[in-house]
Amino acid sequence: MPTDRAPVGRLRPALAGVAAATFGAGAGELAAAIIAATASPFTSIGGLLIDLAPPWAKDAAIALFGTADKVALLIGVGVVLVGVGALAGLLEARRPRWGRGLFALLGVFGALAAATRANASLLAILPAAIGALAAMGALSMLLTRLPAVRPVATVAASTGGSTVPEDAPSTGSASAASVDGVDRRRFLVWAGGTAAVGVLAAIASTALSAGSRAVSTVREALRLPAPSTTATVPASAELGIDGLAPVITPNGEFYRIDTALTVPQVDPAEWRLRIHGMVDREVELTWDELLALPLGESVTTLACVSNEVGGELIGTAVWLGHPIRELLARAVPSADADMVLSRSIDGFTASTPLEALTDPDREAVLAVGMNGAPLPVEHGFPVRMVVPGLYGYVSATKWVTDLEVTRFDLDRAYWSDRGWSERGPIKLSSRIDVPRVGQSVVAGPVVVAGVAWHQHTGVASVEVQVDDGAWQPATLATAISADTWVQWRYEWDAAPGRHTIRVRAISADGEVQTADRAPVAPDGATGHHERSFDVT
Repeated sequence: MPTDRAPVGRLRPALAGVAAATFGAGAGELAAAIIAATASPFTSIGGLLIDLAPPWAKDAAIALFGTADKVALLIGVGVVLVGVGALAGLLEARRPRWGRGLFALLGVFGALAAATRANASLLAILPAAIGALAAMGALSMLLTRLPAVRPVATVAASTGGSTVPEDAPSTGSASAASVDGVDRRRFLVWAGGTAAVGVLAAIASTALSAGSRAVSTVREALRLPAPSTTATVPASAELGIDGLAPVITPNGEFYRIDTALTVPQVDPAEWRLRIHGMVDREVELTWDELLALPLGESVTTLACVSNEVGGELIGTAVWLGHPIRELLARAVPSADADMVLSRSIDGFTASTPLEALTDPDREAVLAVGMNGAPLPVEHGFPVRMVVPGLYGYVSATKWVTDLEVTRFDLDRAYWSDRGWSERGPIKLSSRIDVPRVGQSVVAGPVVVAGVAWHQHTGVASVEVQVDDGAWQPATLATAISADTWVQWRYEWDAAPGRHTIRVRAISADGEVQTADRAPVAPDGATGHHERSFDVT
C-alpha cells in the first residue's frame, strides 16, 4: 500500500548518485592536473560538444550568452552531470551494477573526448577513467549506507496489524523512528562529505594547474621590441561622446569568441610556426626569430561573423606584428595555391584566401602585441593572426602554429566544414550606440552616435533616418584607415512621442548598406540597426 515514506526512498539514492558524480568529477579534474593538463574531462567533453554542435546551436548560444557562451556550456555540462548522477543512483538502488555501468559509460565518453582533442597525449584517457572509477566506488559506498526505508505499514504489521492508541506509550515505532533518524543523518553526512571532497579536488586541480601561472608570468616579464613603424591614431578619430564605443578598444573589453573552453597556455620558448604545403620550400620560425624581424604597428578592426545587426562582437586595436606576406614570400607558394589553412595549437583551423595574405596594401600580420602590450593570453599569446577585411573565423587564428598553403577545393577549415562560407569578407555595417537602450530622452536637441565599418574598403558616409523620414547625413570622425571602424554623430531635434531611429553606411566604393535582413549564418548578418525611444 502507498505510504508517506515512498518519496524518500527515491530521493536518497538520487542524492547518493549526485554526490558520487561530484566526487568522480573532482577526482578526474585532479588527475588531469597531475597527469595530463589538457585532458580535463569537463573541458574535453565540452570541447567535443562544441565540435559536434550544428551552426544554429552555436549561433543560438552566442546570441543568448554572448562572450559568456563557454561559461554557459560548462555550467550546462555540470547540470547534465548532476542529472546523470541522480539517474545512476536510482538505477543502482533498484538494479545493482546498472548505476555503476552508467558512470562507466560516461567515463568512456570522457576518455574518447580527451583522446580526440588536438595534441592529445597517450595519457589523455586516464583522467576520465579515474573519474569514472572514483564515481563508481563512491556510489557503491554510499548505497551501503542508505538508511532502510521503513514504511508505517511495516511498523503496524510488526504489531499484528493492531492500531496503537494515540496516547499509548511509544515503543517499537518510536525506536524505529529514532534509528531511522540516526541513519538518515549518517547518510547525509557521508553524502555531503563525499561531494565536498569532490569539490575540494576540483579546486585543488585549479591550484595545481601551474601552466597558466607560468605562461602569465612569462608574459608579464616580456618586453617586446620597439616597433619599426608606428601607427598614429588622430585625436579627431575620437568624438568623446559618453556611451559611444571608444575608437580603440581596451584589451580587457575586447570581445572573445573562439572554440577553446580553456585558454591554451603556450610558452614562447617552445612556440614554432611551420609554413608548408604547396610551397617551394618549407619555413619554420621560432619566437626569437620572429622578434628579430621588423615588427610594425597597424590599427585593425576585427569582427566576428556571429555579430548580429547592432551587436558588440567587434573591436579595434593597435597590433604589433610582422607581415605574413613576407614569410610566405620565403616559402614561395605554388601558382596553383589559393588558400592558407592556418592551425591553432588547440586544433582550430581557418581558411584564408592567399591573395588577402599576400596583398601588399593589406596589413595582414602575425601579431605579438596588442595596444602596447604583449597579446593577452586569451587573445592568442604569444602569436595570432590579424587580417583586415575578413571575419575572424577565416582569418584571426589565435595561438597559431601552422600555415599550410593549399587550395579551397582540397582542404576545408573548422567552420566551413560546418556550413559557413569559405572566404568570409566583412560586410558593410553600422550601429547606434547613443542614446543607449532604456535611456530617457528629453525633447529638444539629442545627440545620436555610433560606429560604422567596412574593413579594407572604408566608410565614406553615414546616414540616419528618424521614423520613416528622409535619410539625413551624419558627421563622421576622422577615420584611422580603411581597415578600422569610424565614429559618427547626428544632431536630432527630438519631439515628444515614440520614435524609431535607423542608421546605414555608404562605403568608399559607393556601396549602400542593405536594409535586407539576413542572419549571421552562413556569411554574416545584414540589415539596418534601429532603436526606438520614448521622448518626453
